[in-house]
Amino acid sequence: MTRLLTALLATLLAIGASGCATRVAAPVQYDFGPVYLDAAKPPVPRLPALNLAEVQTAPWLDGPLMFYRLGYANIQQAAPYAGSRWSMTPAQLIGQRLKTRIAQEGGTVLSQSGGASQLPLLRLELDDFIQIFATPNNSVGQLSLRSSVFHGTQLVAQKQFARQVNAPTADAAGGARALATASDGVITDMLDWLASLPLKK
Repeated sequence: MTRLLTALLATLLAIGASGCATRVAAPVQYDFGPVYLDAAKPPVPRLPALNLAEVQTAPWLDGPLMFYRLGYANIQQAAPYAGSRWSMTPAQLIGQRLKTRIAQEGGTVLSQSGGASQLPLLRLELDDFIQIFATPNNSVGQLSLRSSVFHGTQLVAQKQFARQVNAPTADAAGGARALATASDGVITDMLDWLASLPLKK
């Protein structure tokens, strides 16, 4: 009986050790970090009140994976980082950041589902959101989106926005910082554009 118990205990310990050895570490998650407004930059002219539709995106970006391309190997292949993720989808990150920036500029933004029908509707389509390596040690965060403003079913204005920002490090953390900076730059450009449109303020 003692031998049987000893053998059983050894088996259980072996199974436990095997489970610990094969346990996969949780992926590191990134977001855009806090919003820091440039005090030296003139404030954006007063923005119109807007309804914001859910940000649309390409199917390959419809998830929290962080993608990169190796421009020096195969630029046509987008690959995900194995151990790094966004905290939410890129579309959600950009939508959240845009709402925060509009509120900080003194504007009003409502979700399309709960908005007022008489307000202009802003639609965003995210086309590209990726880190591109020109060499193993040099990369940029690249973002491209299309912004459209509607009054009812009538298109008022549409514009494409894009930014490329150098990544400070050649890894997922550097790509996350570069794409956060690119997103803030695109949003600033978009707010300036929105303020210039002939919409009711």
